[in-house]
Amino acid sequence: MDLRRVIIFLAFAVIILPSCAPSKAHLQVGFYKHTCPSAESIVKKEVMKALKHNPGMAAGLVRLHFHDAFVRGADASVLIDSTSNNKAEKDAPPNYQSLRGFEIIDAAKARLEAKCKGKVSCADVLAFAARDSVRFSMKINYAVPSGRRDGRVSLASEAASNLPSPSYNLTQLTQSFKCKGFSQEEMIILSGAHTIGLSHCSSFIERLYNFNSTINQDPSLDPTYAKRLKKQCPCGSTNSNNLVPMDPYSPTKSDSNYYKLILSNRGLFTSDQTLISTPESKTQVLLNAYVPMYFKLKFIDAFVKMGKIGVLTGNEGEIRVNCRVIN
Repeated sequence: MDLRRVIIFLAFAVIILPSCAPSKAHLQVGFYKHTCPSAESIVKKEVMKALKHNPGMAAGLVRLHFHDAFVRGADASVLIDSTSNNKAEKDAPPNYQSLRGFEIIDAAKARLEAKCKGKVSCADVLAFAARDSVRFSMKINYAVPSGRRDGRVSLASEAASNLPSPSYNLTQLTQSFKCKGFSQEEMIILSGAHTIGLSHCSSFIERLYNFNSTINQDPSLDPTYAKRLKKQCPCGSTNSNNLVPMDPYSPTKSDSNYYKLILSNRGLFTSDQTLISTPESKTQVLLNAYVPMYFKLKFIDAFVKMGKIGVLTGNEGEIRVNCRVIN
């Protein structure tokens, strides 16, 4: 039996196993069914309106939820604006150039306040919007538990220290996700979010021109792909923040092509290409690449779990009236 058949066999063996992801007390599917029954549909309408105009915003909302959850947990702290006395998460170096979609959250929240004043948290709005974006790009439905409360603290310094860098190697990535309660397998699954969206040249340009003290170009990067990237990101150009598709073939579709690109040495970031640096991690990449439904189902499990990181519930935190400002 060849390797691809072994991978497919193992995938179906895993898919039928029940999920054992830990749950967080007080989060539940349909949390607003009595206090604001139309909450999820209101968010969905705003998200779909935005995605109809710009499908690429799906990646922005997914990224926004990820960057929120990895700093202080999924408490909408990434939505808070900076003040004269405090530099907030959204203005930290990992965020201020790459995050977008704030206006979509604002629009959904404004409609919710008009319909159900003070009932729906910004953290849940963000979780719903990210789910709707995944559903739009991946073409698969799933439920998201809610009941989150909003945090009152947002510090740029915490974003810089908690978010994984695109230059991380496999060991660094694995440790970063382990600190948030994820296995290496779940880290590789969540990395599949890079199947959609765009990146600034500045996030990977060192792989093209200044890899290390002895080599200019990253030897793990496919030469033909590197040549294409150099045309989009010229050396010494003032346009180092030009945007490049994460997946040049299907940038608005969540699919397993991301993993196939890595297998052909066309992962955009160091943190993408490093996923095949050990036999164990490469097996996971192969599994995701050649069994698309495995990737979709496992991604949903890991994404829902991510939305439960460090959540505030019950009487913790608050329900912000304006997602950008603490009450």
